[in-house]
Amino acid sequence: MLDAAYVFRVRFRLDPRAENVALAPRTFETTMERAADPPGEEGWLFFRDNLWRGEANDPAHLRELAEEALGVPVESIEFRELRTGAEHLAALKEAIAEELPRGTFGNADTPQAVIRNYLGSSVHVRPEGS
Repeated sequence: MLDAAYVFRVRFRLDPRAENVALAPRTFETTMERAADPPGEEGWLFFRDNLWRGEANDPAHLRELAEEALGVPVESIEFRELRTGAEHLAALKEAIAEELPRGTFGNADTPQAVIRNYLGSSVHVRPEGS
């Protein structure tokens, strides 16, 4: 399990290349975890760029990202949670606080407001080491 990860429910389809192959079912659902980049480092604003109120702000874009990562056609993707430890969450709040004066998160005025705006209530803090 990753230290901190964005967790998605993904529905994908397998399209056989051979004409003499049939699949039943052709669609499958799975859980996909995308590592959360360390706060303050390149890519750490993934949540800001892709989520709003705990849902995908552009499902088509997230489907494309999932297709690139999985190598199969993705029919749907649904954000489930940011799964993290307390240490990563504290570092995330600190990095957000540093960005607030720059207007990086619109008119949000606290790290908690930013997290609520982008992740909704979909933050799962797990005990360290689990």
